Amino acid sequence: MPVKILMVCLGNICRSPLAEGLLASKLPKDKFYVDSAGTSNYNIGKQPDPRSIEVAKKNGLDITNQRGREFVPSDFNKFDYIFVMDGSNYDNVIELAKTDEQKEKVEIILNYLFPDENVDVPDPYYGLQNGFETVYEMLDETCDIIAKKLIAKHP
Repeated sequence: MPVKILMVCLGNICRSPLAEGLLASKLPKDKFYVDSAGTSNYNIGKQPDPRSIEVAKKNGLDITNQRGREFVPSDFNKFDYIFVMDGSNYDNVIELAKTDEQKEKVEIILNYLFPDENVDVPDPYYGLQNGFETVYEMLDETCDIIAKKLIAKHP
């Protein structure tokens, strides 16, 4: 049974699809399953933002098969790790948790890059194109760290 990891942002079209694609590309597919979701229901069934698709493609990743979905309480039972992109996503996900065990699964993703600082991955949706580049680079670096830790913990 693979270790299951969920990436979460607001709309599930910008940050979490990039994080899903990046982390999945760094982990053995037979041992790990990576998915993504949004805390809102704005983009259910939609492809990632074209700018996320473009920056991923430029870096050798294809995220075009991903589709937006909303985070639901049953995700706590399905996933072993839940990484959120910012403090607002963290609060929204934690609000749905029913137990301490569920809450312990949720982490702000950039805490792997900036321990205990609760730094947000900026939402590039309303920004300029280079915002997607910046987000990609931040997520790439933090997903390297996460992948190494997961592979070491789940050999």
